[in-house]
Amino acid sequence: MAVLTDWLSRPVAALAAARGTLFPWVPLFIGLGIGGWFSLDWEPGPAVYAGAALLVLASVAFRHRGPEGGHPIAAAVACVALGVLACGVRAQSVQAPMLDFRYFGPVTGRVIGIDRSQTDALRVTLDRVQLDRVRASRLPERVRISLRAKEPGHMPFPGEIVMLTATLQAPDGPVEPGSFDFRRMAFFDRLGAVGYSNAPLVLWQAAPEGWSIAELRRDLALALMAAVPGDAGGFIAGIMTGDRSGLSKEAVQALRDTNMAHILAISGMHMAFLTGFVFAGLRMAIACVPPLALRVNGKKLAAVVAFAVAAFYLALSGANVATERAFIMVAVMLGAVLLDRKALTLRSVALAGTILLLWQPETLLEPGFQMSFAATVALIAGFRAVDRRIVAGRLPRWAMPVFALVLSSLLGGFATAPYAAAHFNRYADYGLIANLLSVPVMGSVVMPAGAVAGLLAPFGLAGLPLWVMEQGAAWILGVAHWVAGWNGAVTAIRAPGPWVLPLVTLAGAFVVLLQGRWRALGLPVALLALGLWLAADRPAVLISADGALVGVLGSEGRALSAAGGAGFAALNWLENDGDLASQEAAAARAGVTGPPGLRRFEVAGVTGVALKGKSAAARVEEACAQADFVVVSVPVPVGPLGCVVLDPERLRGSGSLALSPGGGGLVVRPTFGAARLWSSPRRPDGLVQVIQARPRAALP
Repeated sequence: MAVLTDWLSRPVAALAAARGTLFPWVPLFIGLGIGGWFSLDWEPGPAVYAGAALLVLASVAFRHRGPEGGHPIAAAVACVALGVLACGVRAQSVQAPMLDFRYFGPVTGRVIGIDRSQTDALRVTLDRVQLDRVRASRLPERVRISLRAKEPGHMPFPGEIVMLTATLQAPDGPVEPGSFDFRRMAFFDRLGAVGYSNAPLVLWQAAPEGWSIAELRRDLALALMAAVPGDAGGFIAGIMTGDRSGLSKEAVQALRDTNMAHILAISGMHMAFLTGFVFAGLRMAIACVPPLALRVNGKKLAAVVAFAVAAFYLALSGANVATERAFIMVAVMLGAVLLDRKALTLRSVALAGTILLLWQPETLLEPGFQMSFAATVALIAGFRAVDRRIVAGRLPRWAMPVFALVLSSLLGGFATAPYAAAHFNRYADYGLIANLLSVPVMGSVVMPAGAVAGLLAPFGLAGLPLWVMEQGAAWILGVAHWVAGWNGAVTAIRAPGPWVLPLVTLAGAFVVLLQGRWRALGLPVALLALGLWLAADRPAVLISADGALVGVLGSEGRALSAAGGAGFAALNWLENDGDLASQEAAAARAGVTGPPGLRRFEVAGVTGVALKGKSAAARVEEACAQADFVVVSVPVPVGPLGCVVLDPERLRGSGSLALSPGGGGLVVRPTFGAARLWSSPRRPDGLVQVIQARPRAALP
């Protein structure tokens, strides 16, 4: 017993000794509470939140009256409870109606967002929505509509009231159980319906004068694309205003395939480059005027001006989530300068993370949040571990910036690689080379020239800095296309299990935040995460939520039942398999046989048929006589058909399905089933849990 007590007392003593360095653990424990809240398959009630509040109060009381050695543990418990409370408050504050039926008819609303869909169609987000013959209590707070009309109609502008005829439905859930949940993201964005319109957009009421920032953003984007033609102009408009409509799909794909998409998304890197240039430039300018330098604190004045520039950049770029996150991080850093503290430390990053998680806890699940904080922490820890005096003594002076650049790219790439691979199912093999050739140009040429152009534009002198920006943008895009064209530029990665990324994060935290030999704990945790990733299983059969597509995993990869339709589900299934094949190529694989519209397959002794097309409903009875289950893309009447029938009506309550061998057949796992605020209002009641083989006539 004495040995056990001594063994348990060691970590407690280590925690007590490290009390002054434990703050960076705060966002991790808050994130633990947030992650636990999102993993629940039931909606927490008042009792859960009351219990969490009591835990916080008890932890505070323990902090004042309990033994000192237990204070860190009490603080950790309080942080976990705070994460749960933050989720509850946030979920209740954003809850808004979601459309629970398919709607076709007139839509009126105010334009609050303009972007482009994956198919490059212009897309508008509306609030103050009005739908024909829909009660106010059922109206979505926001809707997003893709404009597919052949006639251009009115070009939308933020603040305008517009009208159009559109088809709307509730945001879709995951394309397979456990995958990205667009419906959950839409819930926190207050997006109650999505859809499309084949009719021209009509202006109903012009935007009021108060939308000056939106007008400035639009005018600036158009001016930049007019001054700089081609993809270079679209790239410049994208990084300055957030409007990427001028960039071709090929350019965007090249940036993604070389792990350079972060250069286009306005995030921490852009904020850091811009505010860093303004801060350093203003400090240098003040230092060059001795009378002024003697009368003002140049560093603090530069920090205030840099903060104002960052705030303006936030508004100008549209204030999306990634930019808001970057602004908070920059604000914390500049606040540290004003308080005479070090700007870039683990404590300041932890403070920014804590603010973000308590303000918008759903950001924990976003790849941008995970990757930006992983990269920042890795850079701080990596440069802290390198003794610059030793390096400077061994390298010539000119090589120091090169060394810093290479080390930054290595650290950032290594830290973000597992998160990027997990979320995007691909790894850019030559991403390090592409970033080494591009990021310095972005930081030393494009962003500084953009700041100078903004300063000189009111005087009509922005031509030269815009030309400099054009050359930098052309270089970056050229590198992206060049590297993306190399053989093996992209490696497909299979989707990991749910525990992999939390374990990766824990391993990194052990290495960075623990002291001495305790850091070695990160290695077994990282190996465990890698083992779980490699051992992750994929479902043998996947069925889309509309019954239009079936995917069967075979020796050649996943074979699809159709070469077209349900393209989003097909793309995501293949990506999650770690498969770069197109839908057409996957539909030609062995494993699914038969003519289009009548496809047969067999898994674990269970036979299935996928029916699609106008005559699908008429073929169900015949297919049931020859198969154990039938997936059909059109609704069919309920009746004693002799087999399990999965049509859009039955799948509406379950969502997409994953089938895996087990239980003497195929075990069915639905997507819907968790009773959460954002879940489908219907439940998969009556859905068969196991599909088993049954005696039947031989297939023809």
